[in-house]
Amino acid sequence: MKKKITALLAGLFLLGGLSVSALDKHAETLALLPTMNTESTAQNRIWVGTFQLVWNDLMDGIVKGPVKFKGKKSIAAEQLNKQDFTKEMLSENSYYTKYGETSPELKKAIEEGIKEKFNETSDVLDSADWTPGAEKYTLYAMLKKDFKFLTAFDKLKQEKFGKNKEKVQYFGIDKNSDKILDKTVHVMFYNSSKDFAVVIYTQTDDVLYLYRTNDDKTFDKLYSDMFMKRAKYDGTTDFTEKDLLKVPNIALYKEQSFDELCNRPIKGTNMQLDKALETVDFKMDNEGVKLKSEAIIATKMSALLPAKKVKPRKFYFDNTFVMFLQEQGKDKPYFAMRVTDVAAINKTERK
Repeated sequence: MKKKITALLAGLFLLGGLSVSALDKHAETLALLPTMNTESTAQNRIWVGTFQLVWNDLMDGIVKGPVKFKGKKSIAAEQLNKQDFTKEMLSENSYYTKYGETSPELKKAIEEGIKEKFNETSDVLDSADWTPGAEKYTLYAMLKKDFKFLTAFDKLKQEKFGKNKEKVQYFGIDKNSDKILDKTVHVMFYNSSKDFAVVIYTQTDDVLYLYRTNDDKTFDKLYSDMFMKRAKYDGTTDFTEKDLLKVPNIALYKEQSFDELCNRPIKGTNMQLDKALETVDFKMDNEGVKLKSEAIIATKMSALLPAKKVKPRKFYFDNTFVMFLQEQGKDKPYFAMRVTDVAAINKTERK
């Protein structure tokens, strides 16, 4: 049930060139993607299901169907409309969602909801406009994970990661580690020193997949490849006493606006998206993983088309015309007249 969440880690941890210092200094090289099958040129990229949760509510609760924009098609919207990730793929205690007509009361309800469920505050709610208005709705979701590995791994020495010369902190298992740690790791496959994957178990239902590969594909394809390779692997899947494990500590925060989805009229409605935002706050060390992700969508009334210039019209009945008189609610008029010569008619006036 948690596989799609942990799949994002496969690409994040082990794609070449990622380091904690690089994230701090070059935040623009880290992309937060709306779906698992979103293509990206960013070498460091993340996907979390949070934005899909608010999109699902937009489809099911507000638009009542797929979100289609007027004009040019949106690839991102088409991917999100597939609803490849839903609440059913999470345990109920790991997410919170709420939506409704935009108002200060809705904001207060969300703040109280995440406080009660997660003892958390929001990083995004204050950035939204909570003034009520026509066609204004706000949709919100928080995904929260905080779990420990079965046994804390050893802290290893700092070393370089990829081509970055700056050293980063690692954890894992070396030749001096307690052998109890071997039981917390399961080998999916080991094809070479550049192509392998393991599973790390935790004290909860969450599992962590780590997949070493240089393949530059979308997350859904990487996830599929990992399991196909596992199915073909016929080597030992036990983590043996001679095996070694080294994983980098990760600590990042990323906020992403999906501007390509905003300010585009939605077909069949009078609204458009005013805000489409997702955040991820992720930390992993030798003890476990902490993940907090928020997503918010705010709608507004579609911009009215510019008024056409109106030319003055002259309703001059100065030539042949017809007139009728009829009572309201009746099927036929009680009087009709065609006029071709007003002066001639007026001469028949009763003196």
